[in-house]
Amino acid sequence: MDELEKIDLIRQRMDVSYREAKEALDLAGGNVVAALIMLEEETEGSFFGKWKSVLARGAAARIRLKKDDEPLFEVPAGAGVIALAGMLVSGELAVLGAVGTVTALLNRCTLEIVDEGADEQDEEDEQEAPGNKGIEIQIDA
Repeated sequence: MDELEKIDLIRQRMDVSYREAKEALDLAGGNVVAALIMLEEETEGSFFGKWKSVLARGAAARIRLKKDDEPLFEVPAGAGVIALAGMLVSGELAVLGAVGTVTALLNRCTLEIVDEGADEQDEEDEQEAPGNKGIEIQIDA
């Protein structure tokens, strides 16, 4: 594998520029795996790397609004966080959120935060110790 193929492979896997991939490859002595590990450690330590990790976990988590075990509404947890931020910025969205909360209270709905990624990851553990992999919040009036 020539140097350009190695750089392309690093860029594809780590979403970095040609310059960053080349520098990492040079520092790793031409070893692609060592360059990937080095870039991964740099990315995880950075502010953007941490946000990327949080968003990836948020994409696997879902927020469900249920009534009598029947889902009424389901969104990715990341979308829920964005909506919460929107309510803090906009007065109209804050009123809409308050109306939705009061409606849920009056209808005795259940709010669940479920990590679907944990279900796949812990399939073997579930056979040994069955249980819910999420958080359930009962909203009662």
